[in-house]
Formats: sequence, C-alpha cells, structure tokens
Amino acid sequence: MSLAWLDWSSHLAAAPQRQMEISRNILRDSGRLVEAAAHAMSPGQKPWAVIAPQQRDRRFSGSQWETPPFNLLAQAFLLAERWWRDAATGVRGVSHANEAIVEFSMRQLLDMLAPSNFAATNPKVLEKAFQSGGENFVFGWQNWCSDLMRLLSNSKLADDGQFVVGKTVAVSPGKVVYRNELIELIQYYPTTAQVRPEPILIVPAWIMKYYILDLSPHNSLIKYLTGQGFTVFAISWRNPDARDRDLAFDDYRRLGVMAALDMIGLIMPGRKTHALGYCLGGTLLSIAAAAMERDGDNRFGSVTLLAAQTDFTEAGELTLFINESQVAFLEDMMWQRGYLDTTQMAGAFQLLRSNELIWSRLSHDYLMGESASPSDLMAWNADATRLPYRMHSEYLRKLFLDNDLAGGRYLVGGRSISLSDIHVPMFVVGTLADHVAPWRSVYKIHYQVDADVTFLLTSGGHNAGVVAPPEEPGHSYQVLTKAADAPYVGADEWLKLAPRVEGSWWPEWAKWLAARSGAPCDPPQIGLGGAPGLPDAPGDYVHT
Repeated sequence: MSLAWLDWSSHLAAAPQRQMEISRNILRDSGRLVEAAAHAMSPGQKPWAVIAPQQRDRRFSGSQWETPPFNLLAQAFLLAERWWRDAATGVRGVSHANEAIVEFSMRQLLDMLAPSNFAATNPKVLEKAFQSGGENFVFGWQNWCSDLMRLLSNSKLADDGQFVVGKTVAVSPGKVVYRNELIELIQYYPTTAQVRPEPILIVPAWIMKYYILDLSPHNSLIKYLTGQGFTVFAISWRNPDARDRDLAFDDYRRLGVMAALDMIGLIMPGRKTHALGYCLGGTLLSIAAAAMERDGDNRFGSVTLLAAQTDFTEAGELTLFINESQVAFLEDMMWQRGYLDTTQMAGAFQLLRSNELIWSRLSHDYLMGESASPSDLMAWNADATRLPYRMHSEYLRKLFLDNDLAGGRYLVGGRSISLSDIHVPMFVVGTLADHVAPWRSVYKIHYQVDADVTFLLTSGGHNAGVVAPPEEPGHSYQVLTKAADAPYVGADEWLKLAPRVEGSWWPEWAKWLAARSGAPCDPPQIGLGGAPGLPDAPGDYVHT
C-alpha cells in the first residue's frame, strides 16, 4: 500500500495540469456548497441541491437527512468523497494496480469517516435517542456485547435455532446416492408425475456450503427445478481440515465433477447431463468441460455458469488482495495450518462492500440499537468453509496471478486445455452489482468458447442476484443469445441491445433448459439401490 501511494503521489506531484484540474474541482464544489448553505433555509431550496447520494447508497436515506445542518454535512461529505475518487484516478504514469489500491484504500477510510457512523452527526440516531431517552444506546451496547460473545465463542448465526440445516434450510427431499472423501452427491426426489429425461448436475463453490441454492422452500432453486419437472443432482463438498492440506485443485475436478458424472451415468445411463456451476464451482466446471471435449467425452448436454469467471485479468477488487507478495504470505500462513481460515475469506468479502456489510451495520445495530432480523441468506453466509493449502495456492497462482486458463496454459492430466474446445450450448449469468465476479469479467466467456452463448445479466449482487425466486418482487434481467458463428458484441453494446425483462431470471433459464432436455417421461430410480448407510438429503458433509 505504501508503494502504491508513493507511485500515485509522486506522479501527481509531477503533473501540474492534473493538480490544476483537481484544484478547480474543489473550488467549484466548495463555492456551490457555500451557496447552498447561504440559502439553506430558503423556502424553494431543494435538499440535495449540490450532490445527491448514489442509488445504492442508503447511508443518507430518510427525511431526517434532508434538513439542515445534516443535509449540508452529508453533501459536504459526498463532495469530498467524489473529489478524492477523482483525485485518486486519472493521474498519468500511475500503474493500474496502484491506482486501484489508492482508490480502494481511500474509499475504506472515507466509508469509516462518514457522518452516518457517528451519533452526533446522524440525525436518525439523535431522533431515536430523544424519543427513547437514550434507550437505543443501551440496546446498541447489548448488541455489541452479543456480537462479541458470538465472535469469541466462534458460534454461527444459524446456531440460534431459527435456521437449521436439514430442518428449516436445505430441506428439499432427496437422498445421498454417492460419497467419496471429498463429496456427497445428492439426488432429489421428483415432485412431478413426469420429468425431463436429461438430469441437471449442480456444482457449487466450495468456499461456502452448497445450500445457497436450496435455502428456505420459498427461495430454493433446487425446489423450483424439481417443480418444473427436472431431475436434479447436487454436489455437497466436505469441509476440509488440516489433514487435507495436499488436496489439489484437480482433485476437486476428479473427485467432484467427474465422480458425480460417473455416478449419474450409472443411475441414468445414456443420458446427457446439463451441468450448472456457481462461482468457483463454475470455473471448475468450465475446466472440466474443456478437458472432456478435448478427450472426446460428450456427456454434457449444456453448461450453465452462474457468476463464474474464466478470465481473471479484470476480476474486480478482490485482485487487490492477490499479488505475488500477498500470495506468498498466504501460502506461508496456510502451510502452518494446512488451510485458509474462514474468517480471512469473510473479512476480504466484507471489505469489498464495507458500506453495507460493516459501517451500515454499525449505525443500525450499535447506534440505533436495532437488531436486523436474521435471514436464511445471512445464516448461510455465516456457515463458512475452509480452503485446503494446496488447492487454494494453485487457484490463486494458476488462475488469478498467471491467468493460465484464459491463456490456454492450464494443464489437466499433463496436457493443456482450451475453453475454445467447448461446443455445447451455454447459459451464462452475470449479476449487475457483483463485487466478487464482476459481470464484465464473466462476459468474456463470449470470446473464449466456440459455442452458442445465452448471456443473462440480472439485477442484484453475487448472491442475492442468483437467489431470485419468481414470487419475490424487485428483480429484473437482460438476456441475449449469440450463436457460435455470430460476430462478437462488446459488453457496452450488449447493454444497449439486450431487452430488459421485469421479474426473476429462473423461468427464463428453465425454459432454455426445457428446450434442450427432451420430452417428459417417467422419473428415474433414486440411486442404485445397493449403497446402504447413505443418509437422506442434505447429507452429512454439510454439517462438517
């Protein structure tokens, strides 16, 4: 960080024209703020006359922030925030990586200093204090103590009994039909008289538990798919510990995707499988699909990727935590433990959205004294997993640092693979506000594969955009199909061409799958019938 700031400041010091531009901006904004302050009490003065919060910025929402002096204080902060963002970017000679570090670190500092984070400068907190006689601070202290005790005891949000795996979440009826040292394969019971003949295999990320796609019954994608007449299989990864330090990235392909495909082939022989990969599971699935095509294995009927990257050159702000120095540091730390601890991964993700996940919670829980109602998504997010030493090191180096997959240098079985070998139809989903897998990075699949690609951009973030049940309001998406032999369309042009649809993207994908899955027939058998001792869904590994 010090080197990044030195790079930025030295180039700025040698750029008088950029200094003048920055100075003009601050003088202009200061003059407008002084003018707004002079007319703050005028009858026709609008509250956000100088600058308004961005659409996703909820720190200054509410009528309390529209009255002086709090409105002027908020505008002054927003102007300073914009000024620093402009000053940190666009300086000639500063490397892109260093510019991103300066902008990110300054944003973290400004997020911390926002007037909404302090009782004396937050009108909502002051109003609550006057109305309750200061009771909100007592409740806030209790919330803080409760969070501290939960942190010290290493307990999960789900431990309160409201969200229990297998009882209130991950409750779609099914059976574990296969188990090895890394996965349990769950086959879900059909809920329709007839089903599509070709099954779906879900490959989730192993950074978190698989049941993000099987939360409560009202927002379970698995329940929705079985209700649409699909036979669904899902991989549940075992949570690794120090004994699994030498698990390789390719072990997740062999013992995960390929082992699951082999078992599905025994249960439903001669059928194509429609595979879905989410996040890191999608990256793994694309590697498996490319290797299968290279080797003449045509068991996939289609491939669906949800918020999954295959080119990491523009992998978002998560790359700020990943450089040679940081990876070497992580490797040394993981070598001692044998794995990456859950708190480190969670902390990195929180920093990417510090406004919403850190400081807004401080204001709501500790200053307002209110407790956010727990949700199934929050409980799932708290149910984190560990990452084995060797796998995570290979992932960071080969994919993030060296970008071997996009460059055609990634080896499977000692030989290179190329995503251009993938020819099966693909359905690729990006989420508009994704901080983990930015949609423009996900969009790069268009010029990597030689296949028909249906790209869908949905509202929401990395998790909330994917978990979008049809009954839930507020969702929208854009979708467009590019044939394998059609000319490439850039991301910005795609935004203009793709029609916008209100509602969940799930029905759109179900319709796409149904068109490629054959006519309905009688449901298949559950498992092979000769594997005693395997539990019902959600299995045993999800509890580890």
